[in-house]
Amino acid sequence: MLPRLSILDVLPVTTATSPGEALRGAGELARLGEELGYERVWYAEHHGMANIASATPELLIAHVGARTSRIRVGAGGVMLPNHVPLKVVEQYRTLNALYPGRVDLGIGRAAGTDLQTARALGTRAGRHFPAQFAELRAFAGEGAFPADHPYAALSVTPQGVPLPPVWMLGSSGGSATLAGELGLGYAFAGHFAPVPAGPAVAAYREAFRPSEAFPEPRVILALTVCCAPGEAEAVELSATMEMVFVDLALGRRGPALSPAEARARGWRPGLAARFGDLGRLMITGDPSSCREQMLQRAAEVGADELMVMCLTYEPQARLRAYRLLAEAWELAA
Repeated sequence: MLPRLSILDVLPVTTATSPGEALRGAGELARLGEELGYERVWYAEHHGMANIASATPELLIAHVGARTSRIRVGAGGVMLPNHVPLKVVEQYRTLNALYPGRVDLGIGRAAGTDLQTARALGTRAGRHFPAQFAELRAFAGEGAFPADHPYAALSVTPQGVPLPPVWMLGSSGGSATLAGELGLGYAFAGHFAPVPAGPAVAAYREAFRPSEAFPEPRVILALTVCCAPGEAEAVELSATMEMVFVDLALGRRGPALSPAEARARGWRPGLAARFGDLGRLMITGDPSSCREQMLQRAAEVGADELMVMCLTYEPQARLRAYRLLAEAWELAA
């Protein structure tokens, strides 16, 4: 049985696509994903990045939820150190009331940005994450504050609405055991984390304890994929995403480049491989080749679902890539 297929939309900003245009295009990709039979579409939380417009997943979920009817919509994810747990519970209970049975809440333990932006956000240090997450669960009714705790008597709005299913996000394995112990879903960020996913997924499965939301362990593996009708075109289009990785490694900021602009900047096929493990992040090829590579990655860790991030310069090339993958997967719309 093939793993399920989903979409990770970071709302790419290019030298030809403004942040506003990227935001307004979110509904089109979500509607296409629903039409093609994708399982879910998630939105990332990144701050201070010139090539990504996705900073507020809760607003994007509300936006696309109103424009779709079946596909699951969620955060991939909420970077909890940037937020007050009570507010997160209120937001995602509200979304779950608006779109019952369709919302996911992915939780990350990093800030998702640079140090200065994190300071401006009021981000709490990573050591506070366990306490923050315990507080979030208590506000959600999945735990309880001690009777003498100052928050013990608080009621959370809206009342009577459960929190959506919670997924723990990971990029290094640090959250895997916690996700397993609490009976959460686990999503590994293979789309940008060059470390192997296998050890983290194994730790999650070993620690897993069943919960109401997840009777069995569930693993999502996110991947960066550049798919086109032919191999040569796919390699050419991949210049945009590969230069995003290279610029990130070099600390350069700016919107994503066209393939021609990337070549002028020094891009050649395989450039990212010169920066350590960055070269293994991208899956590039025609639909058959992409399917084979994706299935291999899924089999390596026993992933139940693959979540695809596709970043091309032309928005229509990105939509086409998701169409080609849906056909290769033989998704039932």
